[in-house]
Amino acid sequence: MVRKNITINDLMEKVSFYTKDSKDQEEIRKAYLFAKEKHRGQFRKSGEEYIIHPLNVAYILTTVYADKESIEAALLHDVLEDCDCSEEEIKENFGDTVFKLVDGVTKLSRIHFATDNDYLIEYYKKIIVGMSEDVRVIIIKLADRLHNMRTLWALPLDKQKKKARETLEIFAPIAHHLGIHKIKSELEDLCLRYLKPAVFYDIAEKLNKTKVERDAAVNDMLKEVSELLNEHNIPHQIKGRSKSIYSIYNKLDHGRKFSDIYDLLALRILVDTEQDCYLSLGIIHAKFRPIPNRFKDYIAMPKPNMYQSLHTTVFGIDGYLFEIQIRTYEMDEVAENGIASHWAYKENGGSKVTANLQSTTEQKLQFFKSIIELSQDKMSSEDFVNSVKDEVLNNNIYVFTPKGDVIELPQGATPLDFAYRVHTKVGETTVGAIVNGQIVPLNYELKNNDIVKINTNKTSHPSKEWLNIVKTTQARNKIRSYFSKSEHEVLIERGKDILEKELRKQKYSIQEFMKEENLKKVFATLKLEDVEDLYLNIGNGHYGAHTVIQVVFKPEEEEEEKPKSPAPIKLSETSSDVMVAGIDNIKVSFASCCDPVYGDPIIGYITRGNGISIHRSNCHNLARMEDRCIEVSWTNKPNSKYETDLIVYSNTNENKLADIIKITSKLDVNIDAVKVITKGSTNVYEMTSYVRNLDHLNKLLLELKKEPYIDNVERLIQ
Repeated sequence: MVRKNITINDLMEKVSFYTKDSKDQEEIRKAYLFAKEKHRGQFRKSGEEYIIHPLNVAYILTTVYADKESIEAALLHDVLEDCDCSEEEIKENFGDTVFKLVDGVTKLSRIHFATDNDYLIEYYKKIIVGMSEDVRVIIIKLADRLHNMRTLWALPLDKQKKKARETLEIFAPIAHHLGIHKIKSELEDLCLRYLKPAVFYDIAEKLNKTKVERDAAVNDMLKEVSELLNEHNIPHQIKGRSKSIYSIYNKLDHGRKFSDIYDLLALRILVDTEQDCYLSLGIIHAKFRPIPNRFKDYIAMPKPNMYQSLHTTVFGIDGYLFEIQIRTYEMDEVAENGIASHWAYKENGGSKVTANLQSTTEQKLQFFKSIIELSQDKMSSEDFVNSVKDEVLNNNIYVFTPKGDVIELPQGATPLDFAYRVHTKVGETTVGAIVNGQIVPLNYELKNNDIVKINTNKTSHPSKEWLNIVKTTQARNKIRSYFSKSEHEVLIERGKDILEKELRKQKYSIQEFMKEENLKKVFATLKLEDVEDLYLNIGNGHYGAHTVIQVVFKPEEEEEEKPKSPAPIKLSETSSDVMVAGIDNIKVSFASCCDPVYGDPIIGYITRGNGISIHRSNCHNLARMEDRCIEVSWTNKPNSKYETDLIVYSNTNENKLADIIKITSKLDVNIDAVKVITKGSTNVYEMTSYVRNLDHLNKLLLELKKEPYIDNVERLIQ
């Protein structure tokens, strides 16, 4: 299509159609003159003066009734990048709002989009998150891309295909989710023209060949329907609606024949009120037989991008099939311009639909809010992109809150995904779900048009089992974050207690250890960042308190020759459960850092003056002491119970200590001490207990984990 060059007068004529404020018009003209001066002497690859490009971008925005600031930003969108222009100049002449829009578009322009896997991963993330900060930046960028696509012929063939591919994969879907049909449709057609020119021109040729026949059929049907509505005194406007080449290509690509695409013949009926929509539908159905299962009511159930219309397909004149859309004039504005349509109503003094649009602002921007939430979650770039593709850009389902708000979710989503999409707190306190008036399990797979009600309880919190239920990355990351945060805090507090206890046990001053020079030495030696990191690494068992203390208060090394006799000797009465290879009558004690119990794999450590310390084989405190370790083993008949420290993670802040003690008593496990740590809506119990052997301990762990209020139980290594 040959398009004439747009002039400033053309732009101002379009602007004046919906902006009557003369001051606004002066500001727009000022932005044009500023941009023209900055771009003086610059030319595009098409040979045109550069100012033609921003002028066209601004003109495209007038077709979606963009506000004054957006038009100004469109005219100025390349001056920061391509001209000798400072940020201060734009702020001083046009204000902070216009500058932020120009700056947003400029930042996006610096990103080199690509659709091959290596680049897509990072760039997809940057473009979408960047554009999500102000929706007007997106609309300007879409207009910018549309004009670039219109002049794509000026680029080399390889660059044409690259630009077309990124437009089809990135920009067209965004235009669709914003509901800007006119931009989305033209972008898709232009992309197909450059990516598959043979297919594009083949479809165009077939459309041209049937154009006369189709136009005649449409005109006859238009006249018939118009007379019908006039008979019933329904004011209206009817226009023929052409199917885009890309949408026809999509249907052919899915196995349809060109002759079977019956919505090539289409009418759009515009009326004044919602009531007139339904009256018109009934009148048309009374005259022309509708095709079953081809009726869609998007007025009662709008799409998430605000689209509203009645769709029906009927047998029309001479047996032709016609797709008919019926909507109000305001619905038509929204259908064509999507999220940008509210500008038109704001400028024209408002209407009934204005309030509706304003009340659904959250819904309109849900697409971008979802992306922002995804980007804030800690995930790899590849996971982010896959999530955007799977959960945001693909065909999703649309379900309703009890109040009728639309929530968009990926196929296969559950009530838990719905709950987390509504709000993180709703997700965390979910106890049940009701779908279409029926109680359903939390792993129920939601379907299109389901009405979902979530039951919550302030004292409830997530279960780790939910990770296997949810479909959305957002919900999964929120659940993981909840548990990571809870366990992180517990581990830090535990590590602090362990370190201070060990310092007191070894008769070292806590204040002395915590001196700045000592901590720096610990951080450097163990590669830690700060005190919190130190406590965390002790609490999670990565470093033993004994090892940490030795970094500061390193004992003098003693040369001790290891005995060579391999004969095992039974020890004294106090340590009769352990045999040490080659050493007779030596004091043996069990290490408090790992609390070995009978049946654990064990190893001995030769201490300075305190005999042999018995450790579990996997005790991290022995990592630096291999030269002083010695082989030990259990005797056949244990004579005593063994101390072990347990950490019990509950999923409630109700005090369940009595229930836990009841379980231990039944199993003949003695509890010596219990410490209860409250973390938000959960309690953590640190218990010192005594068991007969490893089997006895494992049975205790198993019984505790069976309880619904217990998430996990761990043995503690200090």
